[in-house]
Amino acid sequence: MPNRVMRTALSTSAEAVVAAVVAAVVAAVGLYAFSLVQWPAFNSSNVTRAVATVGQVAALAVLAASVVMLRLRRSPRVATLLSWIGLSGFVTVTLGMPLAATKLYLFGISVDQEFRTEYLTRLTDSPALADMTYADLPPYYPAGWFWVGGRVADALGMAGWEAYKPYAIATLAVAAVVSLVLWRSLVRADLAILAALGVTALMLAYGSPEAYGATIAVMIPPILLLAWGALHRPDSSRRGWGAVIGTGLFLGVAAMVYTLYLGIAAFTVVLMAVVAAVLRYRENRSLAALLDPALRLVVIAGISGLLALTVWAPYLLASLTGSTAESGTALHYLPESGSELPFPMAEFTLTGALCLVGTLWIVVRVRDSRRAQALGLGVVAVYGWCLLSMLATVAGTTLLGFRLEAVLVLILGAAGVFGFVEGARALYLVASESPRVRTVSVAVGIVGAVAFAQDIPHVLQNEITVAYTDTDGDGVRADQRPPSAVSYYGEVDAALQEARPGPRTDTVLLTSDTTFLAYHPYFGFQGLTSHYANPLAEFAARADAIESWSDLRSSDELIAALDALPWRAPDAFLFRRGADGYTLRLAEDVYPNDPNVRRYTVSYPESLFDDPRFEIREIGPFVLVVRT
Repeated sequence: MPNRVMRTALSTSAEAVVAAVVAAVVAAVGLYAFSLVQWPAFNSSNVTRAVATVGQVAALAVLAASVVMLRLRRSPRVATLLSWIGLSGFVTVTLGMPLAATKLYLFGISVDQEFRTEYLTRLTDSPALADMTYADLPPYYPAGWFWVGGRVADALGMAGWEAYKPYAIATLAVAAVVSLVLWRSLVRADLAILAALGVTALMLAYGSPEAYGATIAVMIPPILLLAWGALHRPDSSRRGWGAVIGTGLFLGVAAMVYTLYLGIAAFTVVLMAVVAAVLRYRENRSLAALLDPALRLVVIAGISGLLALTVWAPYLLASLTGSTAESGTALHYLPESGSELPFPMAEFTLTGALCLVGTLWIVVRVRDSRRAQALGLGVVAVYGWCLLSMLATVAGTTLLGFRLEAVLVLILGAAGVFGFVEGARALYLVASESPRVRTVSVAVGIVGAVAFAQDIPHVLQNEITVAYTDTDGDGVRADQRPPSAVSYYGEVDAALQEARPGPRTDTVLLTSDTTFLAYHPYFGFQGLTSHYANPLAEFAARADAIESWSDLRSSDELIAALDALPWRAPDAFLFRRGADGYTLRLAEDVYPNDPNVRRYTVSYPESLFDDPRFEIREIGPFVLVVRT
C-alpha cells in the first residue's frame, strides 16, 4: 500500500478514535447532568420535552457555528471539535432528556427490548460468549454491541438492565460522530456536517429504538460512497485500496453487530461490484477488466469474514460439530408493511420532503456525480432486497424487508441534504448571486432542521411512554404509578439465591415471565418465542416436553422426565397460579399468519410438585418451585 494511502487511513482512524472519545464524554456528562434533577414523567408532563427542545436548539447552534467557521476557514481544529460536541450533544439531549426520569430505554422492557436487555445482562455477568437464554450454547445473535456494553456495565458496577439506556444513548452519539469523521474524508467539511446531522436526526427518529442496529445504520450512507470509490475506479485500478480496507472493516463490524444490516450492506457492495465490472467492460471490451472489481470484492469479503468470525465462530463450530441447527423462525414475520414497497418520498411530511429532494437529486445527478451513483445503488439495493423478501414468502420465509425502510430513509435523507445544498446554490447563481436567495435558503434549512428535531420526541412518543409505564429492575414504574408483578422479582431472586447459593448461571429456570431473565442472569429453559430463540436450542422440542409434563400423574414421573431430557433440565420453575394449578404461558410460531405468534397456557396440578424433592414458595402472584 502506498505511504500516502497508509497515512490517510491512519489519520482518519486516529481522528475517529478521538471523536469517539469526545462523543462518549459529552454523552456521559450530559446524562449525568440530567440525572441530577428530579424530572416529571414524560407521559404526564411536557417539561422534559420543553427542555429537550432548548438543548436541541443549543446543539444545532453549535453545529451552525462550526459550519460557519469552516466556510470562513477560521480555526478549523476548533470548528471540528465543535462539530463533534454539537452532534453528540444533539443525540444525547434528543434521547436523554425525554428519558431522564426513567432508568429504562425506549420501549422499556417490552417485546424486542426484553431479549436485548437479557443479552446485555448475560454479557455483563460474564465476558464469555454465551446464548442470552440457553445454557451451554454459543450465541446465535451477533454479540459485538452487547459484549462491549456488558464490559462497560461491569466496569461501572451497574446491572445490565440499568446500563442499557446510558450505553445505548452513548453508542448512538459515538456512531453519529464517527460517521461525521467518515463523511469528512469523503466530502468537504461543512457539507459533511450537514449530511451527518441530517442522517443522525433521521436515525434518531426512525432507528433509535433498536440502538445496536442504529449504530450500523447511521454509517451506511457514507459507507456507500466509500464502497463505490473502492470498487469503481475509472481512472486507475491501482488506487482505492484504502477504501477497500475501510469497506471490509465496516462489513466485518456490521457482522459483529447486526446481521440484517450486514446483509443489505453486503448485497449493495456486490451490486456495486457487478455494476463496476459492467462499466469497465463497456470501456475496455476485455474480460481482464472484470478482474479488478472481482479482486477488490474478494479482499473486502476476506477482511469482513475474518472480523465476523470473532463472534460467529463458536456458533458455526457448534452447528458443524455435534448439534444440528434446526430451521430457525427468526425470519418468520410479514406485517402489512412487509407486503408493500416503501415510498417515504411520497409522504407529506418533512421526512417525505427531504426524501423527495434526495430522489430527484439522485435522478438528476446520477450520470456525473459519484455520490449520486453510490446512494442511488443503495436505494436500488434496498428495493431489490424488499422484492426478494416478498418473493421468499413462496418458500415459507422472508428476508425482513420491512425493517430496511429506516435504511432507505437514511440513504434518501443524505441525498436530500446534497440536493438541498446544490439546489440552493443553483438558485443563487440563477438569481445573479443575490444575497437574498442565500439568506432565504439558510433560513429554510434552519427552520426545517429545528422543526424536525423538536418533533423527534413526538415520533418516539409511544416508545418513550413505554419506558415510563414498564416496571424496572428495582420494581419501580417511572411514572410513579403502581408497579406490575415485576416488582416481586427481587424477592424471587432472593429466594432462588437462598435455595441455590452460588452463581446465578448455575441455575436453569423455566418461566413464562421471561422478563425476569432480562433483569437477573439466570439461564432459561425456554425462550420468549421461537423467533428470538437460538436455532440450536430446539425450541419446538422443548415446548413439546414442557407441555407433556402436564399429563404426568406423580412427582416420580416428573423427575424421571426431567432427568431424561437431552438438555440441561430446569433447576427451578417460576409459575403463575391459575384455576387449574400452576400455569405457564407459552408461545408458538404460526407464520404466515399476522400476528405470527399464538399464545397458549399449560397447567400443572399442584400435586405434581407435592414432594420433598421440591421446595415451594409463594411470592406475590408467583409460585417458585425449586428442585432440592
